[in-house]
Amino acid sequence: MNDSLFLRALSGETLPKPPLWLMRQAGRYLPEYRELRARAGSFLDLCYNPALAAEVTLQPIRRFGFDAAILFSDILVVPHALGQKLWFAQGEGPRLEPIADAARLGEIREEIDQDVLAPVYETVRRVKAALPGGTALIGFCGAPWTVATYMVAGRGTPDQGPAKELFQRDPALFARLIDRLVVSSAAYLNAQIDSGVDAVQIFDSWAGSLTAGDFQRWCIEPTRRIVELVRARHPQARIIGFPRGAGTGIPDYVRGTGVDAVGLETEIDRGFVREAIQPLVPVQGHLDPQLLRAGGAEMEREIAAIRAAFGAGPFVFNLGHGILPDTPIAHVERLVELVRA
Repeated sequence: MNDSLFLRALSGETLPKPPLWLMRQAGRYLPEYRELRARAGSFLDLCYNPALAAEVTLQPIRRFGFDAAILFSDILVVPHALGQKLWFAQGEGPRLEPIADAARLGEIREEIDQDVLAPVYETVRRVKAALPGGTALIGFCGAPWTVATYMVAGRGTPDQGPAKELFQRDPALFARLIDRLVVSSAAYLNAQIDSGVDAVQIFDSWAGSLTAGDFQRWCIEPTRRIVELVRARHPQARIIGFPRGAGTGIPDYVRGTGVDAVGLETEIDRGFVREAIQPLVPVQGHLDPQLLRAGGAEMEREIAAIRAAFGAGPFVFNLGHGILPDTPIAHVERLVELVRA
């Protein structure tokens, strides 16, 4: 993979044109994805079907030629592999049996059942064998804080209130849950690397909902331990952190976790990134997915502005969060054209 622009950027190289991939680049905005999704049955069935999940992962690479593919899966396969019941309600998203007390935590495993996740690793092997030369493969997991918010509430919540209430009411119990997720997430990432991924990303989608002290305790410290456990087995592992919403807390996150690169949300100030973050690690981001959906002159100006802001250092072009399902394919094609111009 020495010719991978994506991996060169992660290694700290400043390139004339930034490598490009998009979060949720395999998804509902693609008609070929919608066709496979209908054939698979449930979303979880699709995640655990190596032939279909590999095909979904490869679809945006064939269509757009992105510099990296990202494994098609879900952050909640880790609690599922711990024994927590998981299902996806049509039109409503993921559902789990909530963990709100010690008795419920005692009902799930101490470590993940790797047999449950074996189809994911087979997907990695299939995708790796089919990718064009120079195209990297990214694996991922959810960060312990973000995954715990779903495990405690049993679903996504607007304010992560149930998880916050639990760590305020019983911090020792919440710490046990986080500890379990640290060990399980590291084991999951290590198995993905064993299977062939070239880099991994840790998604902390709800990092911005924590106060400064709680951010250190429940976001930075658990992520640092995951990085440490992955590097103990794979010293050269390339690890991207994405503490969405962390803003001015990102430099502390980078120093505290040891990640190789960091993802940027749309709202972050670019001057701050150039001065306080990019000198520490390569950065990845941060076009507004709403702008990509809208397209037109404003999107084009923003793409140029992002390239100008970050192009003097190591940089991977991406979105500030996942691509929206109703994004026109023509807008993605234009994005690729402009980033590579």
